[in-house]
Amino acid sequence: MAQQACPFLSIDPSGQDLYGEISRIRAQGPAVEVELPGGVRAWWITGLELNKRLLAGPETSKDAFQHWPAWINGDISRTWPLAIWVSVRNMVTAYGSDHTRLRKPMAAAFTKRRVDALLPRVQEIVDRALDALERIPQGEVVDLRAAFAAPVPHEVVCELFGVPPGQDGPRAALYRIISRFFDTVISLEDAQANAVDLYGTLAAFLQHKREHPADDLTTALIAARDEGSLSEQELMDNLILLLTAGFETTVNLIDNTVHSLLAHPGQLDLVRSGQATWEDALEESLRFEAPGAMSGLRYAVEDIEIEPGLTIPKGDPLVVSFAGAGRDPERHGPDAGRFDLTRGTSRDHLSFGHGVHHCLGRPLAMAEATAALTSLFTRFPRLALADPAHPPKRLRSIISTGHEELPVLLHGRDPHRSPEEG
Repeated sequence: MAQQACPFLSIDPSGQDLYGEISRIRAQGPAVEVELPGGVRAWWITGLELNKRLLAGPETSKDAFQHWPAWINGDISRTWPLAIWVSVRNMVTAYGSDHTRLRKPMAAAFTKRRVDALLPRVQEIVDRALDALERIPQGEVVDLRAAFAAPVPHEVVCELFGVPPGQDGPRAALYRIISRFFDTVISLEDAQANAVDLYGTLAAFLQHKREHPADDLTTALIAARDEGSLSEQELMDNLILLLTAGFETTVNLIDNTVHSLLAHPGQLDLVRSGQATWEDALEESLRFEAPGAMSGLRYAVEDIEIEPGLTIPKGDPLVVSFAGAGRDPERHGPDAGRFDLTRGTSRDHLSFGHGVHHCLGRPLAMAEATAALTSLFTRFPRLALADPAHPPKRLRSIISTGHEELPVLLHGRDPHRSPEEG
């Protein structure tokens, strides 16, 4: 049976010291029982290789309805603030043949042809966002997350899924809803209201798409639903997955990469001098600051022996920590917590998952982020953090890894101004 030398750790739901907590967990062992927001206990896995094993093998499932007795029996309330991460029925939470069935129409809809056709539009969206930034008065502090890192992926994902524009339409509603979806400090009442808002918005959007089909992913998924490949609930829950993951993780990737490059100007110089590429910067950012810190919960399908004397019992939930894997010193060395574009292991991360649940949207996310970074630093070569001495506040989340704001000076610092003047 499981043995734990130390008491379980209570995870701060605000995520403000996530990497400090991961280090403390790692020091206790490869699998440590923690208390998640809402009092739910789970085993936290920090090592890269162990996480890969648990992601790729048959020992774990993401289907709570099959493999989490506490959820099945009602011991975990459906009013748990993070319940929507468990209750959705999509390809990420599915297991075995159900996963294969649900992933197939998603993969068929997410074709290379469709993604390639979108790339010129991605550049147009990036350029339009940069045009708006150029109209901001010089010297004004700009929240680059709100003004650039977020609008670009939001517009792209809405184009891909055919979400109609308009101030009062589903684009604006989804932007508002998704921004709260990853908040793990959210109150029970707000979490439930957000879920109701989400399903209501998607139901209205699906009705619109049925009446106005087009060459987009939503129409393709509706066709799969009509052919019997997935249920109406699965259609809606897969849309939730694709819309939220396609937006939030790419926002964080752009946000985190810009911040890391500006906070480490020597690394940015490597790209500008041609000694490293923008792809190198993105891969190291994905390792150093995983856009999604953890996957949804997984569940032990059988007793899982981690090492002699440490076994995770069948039915227990687990946290696969992408953030922990990215900074695993056993794989990345004792300086795993340092941002380094020349690191030989930068590409060995789990930010796009691993095994059968590997992210279908990786090519699009990387193309978006590459276009965003190259265009941003070309248009604003003197871009600088507004306050380098004070890192921006992190998102209120143990799931989503980014910043609440990313304050920058688009044209750098005026050498004749004092630090107090900015």
